[in-house]
Amino acid sequence: MSDTVRMVCPAGRKHVELSAGYLLLALAVAAVAIEPGHWAAITLGILLALMGTALTVHGHRITPPVLEVSDDEFRYTRGRYAVSVPFRDIGSYHVLPGRIRSLALYDASGRPKRFPSLRSRRTARTHLPLTGMTRPAKVESFMAVAGIPPRERSLTS
Repeated sequence: MSDTVRMVCPAGRKHVELSAGYLLLALAVAAVAIEPGHWAAITLGILLALMGTALTVHGHRITPPVLEVSDDEFRYTRGRYAVSVPFRDIGSYHVLPGRIRSLALYDASGRPKRFPSLRSRRTARTHLPLTGMTRPAKVESFMAVAGIPPRERSLTS
């Protein structure tokens, strides 16, 4: 494989916060435009604008997880947290079910890979968190492009 293949996990919370923020900003403009001289309309407009701005800024700051595959390594990035794993160290993978899905990587002997914690805690984790909207079938097709078999079909016993 000569190109970098990339999969960005969908972040539903980001879309909801951006939509709600822009909607509140539009309602703020509408509240002031309906009754421009009344103090209650102006106060409501300012409050709606502040809430809409806060939601919009927070929505833009949410960074969804990104999975990348290049010639010789697998990369996972979520904000400032980044993990790079050489292909020779990956034997198989497993998508963990749940409200927020996670990706577990295993070495050639079947032991789970350990990654540093996302929040700078002392513990290590054996999975990489994805988002709740990430479909397992999409992750499976992405890993098939990378050439990494699922845990049930790995070449190890």
